[in-house]
Amino acid sequence: MALKRQNTMMAAFSMASMTDVIFLLLIFFMVTSTFVFPTALEVNLPQSSKQTALKPSTRVYIDKAGMIYATADESEPVAMDMAALLDFLGRQASQPEGADEYIAVYADEEVTYGTLVKVLDLGAQNNLKMVLATKPAPASARPAEDR
Repeated sequence: MALKRQNTMMAAFSMASMTDVIFLLLIFFMVTSTFVFPTALEVNLPQSSKQTALKPSTRVYIDKAGMIYATADESEPVAMDMAALLDFLGRQASQPEGADEYIAVYADEEVTYGTLVKVLDLGAQNNLKMVLATKPAPASARPAEDR
């Protein structure tokens, strides 16, 4: 004699508990996303509080138009392009000077970051110490157009 089951198994799956889990995850991610800061923040660059006692003998200036001027030993600044600046910095690197010698870079606040990095990279290629100045150069050492 064959016995038949009274209950038949249903092949369907209940999604009610799955939707509850999905809604809980959604609420969790919505709450935790408020803790994430946006990536486009205003960056205030730090001000230098320490000043060096040494005065730079070589200065490089970049004005807001992107023109580059360079001077050595308190002479009149001369306008030059990147190739001429590379030659100028190469001559400065070949001169026998003290270990504490460095080159001050004065850049207008409107100068693009890329231009400033190119100038600093030229100094790094010549193994020179370059310092980005945070205070204006003395009036006697600035290019004639800035006086």
